Amino acid sequence: MRLEEIINAHRQDLNQTDMMIWKYIFNHRSETRHVSIHSLARACSVSSTTIVRFAKKLGFDGFGELKAVLKLEEPEKTAYKANVLKDLGVFYEKTWSQLMRRSYEDASRLVYEADRIFAFASGYVQSNVVQELKRMFFYGDVLIYEIKGREEFYSILRTLTPDDVFIFVSFSGESPAVVDFARQLQLKDVPLISITQLHDNTLASLSTANLYVSSARFRLYEEDDERPQYQSMMPYFFLVEIWYVRYRMYVQKA
Repeated sequence: MRLEEIINAHRQDLNQTDMMIWKYIFNHRSETRHVSIHSLARACSVSSTTIVRFAKKLGFDGFGELKAVLKLEEPEKTAYKANVLKDLGVFYEKTWSQLMRRSYEDASRLVYEADRIFAFASGYVQSNVVQELKRMFFYGDVLIYEIKGREEFYSILRTLTPDDVFIFVSFSGESPAVVDFARQLQLKDVPLISITQLHDNTLASLSTANLYVSSARFRLYEEDDERPQYQSMMPYFFLVEIWYVRYRMYVQKA
C-alpha cells in the first residue's frame, strides 16, 4: 500500500499538525527519504516525539518504518519527452501490472451485498468511466444507476439506506459537490466506493473502499509550446475491466 493510501485510510485520525507534517513530506519526498527524525522535526517546527506520534497514527512502529516505505516508493513520472508511443506502451504495461496487484475484494463485496448501486461522475471524462462501469457490470446482471446533478442526488438521498452503495468517479477527490455528497451519505451510513487518482484526497478518506489509478502526462509538442501535455485516461478503463473480472471471481467464491 502506498503512503497516499495509508494517509487516506487514517485521515480522520490526523489533526492539523499531522497534516502539516504530511504536507511537508509530500512536497519534499526525495529529501525526506534520507533525513533524520530530528531534521524532519526542525523542518516542520515540531518535536521529534510529534513525528513519532504521526508515524504511529499511520500504523507504523515509528519514523524509521515510515521512511522505509518512502524509500520503497519510486517517484511517479509526470512527463515523457522521448519516443511518446514507446513510453505510452511502457506506461500501460506498468499501470496494468500495478492494477493487477491491487485488492478489489472490499469493493466487490459492497457491490455483491448491495440492494441498489448508484454512481456519480464529477465530470465529462469521469462520466465515460461510469458508462463503461455500467456496461461491464450489466454483463453480470448488476444494474448501476447513474446520478446526474445535485437535484437528482438530493432527490434520491432520502430513499438511500445502508443496504445501498454509492460509487464516485473523481480525478482529484476534492470536487466540492463530490465531497458534499460523500459527507451526506456518510451521515446515513451508506457505503461509498471511490475511484480517484492515487494521492491523498478528501473523498477517499470518506469512502468505505478505495480504488486508485496513477496517471502520467506525455509531451506531444515542443517544450516551449504552451499547449497542455497529453494525459492518458486509459488507467481508469483498465481499472474498470480488472475490477469486473475480480468481481466475477468474488461472486463465484461467495
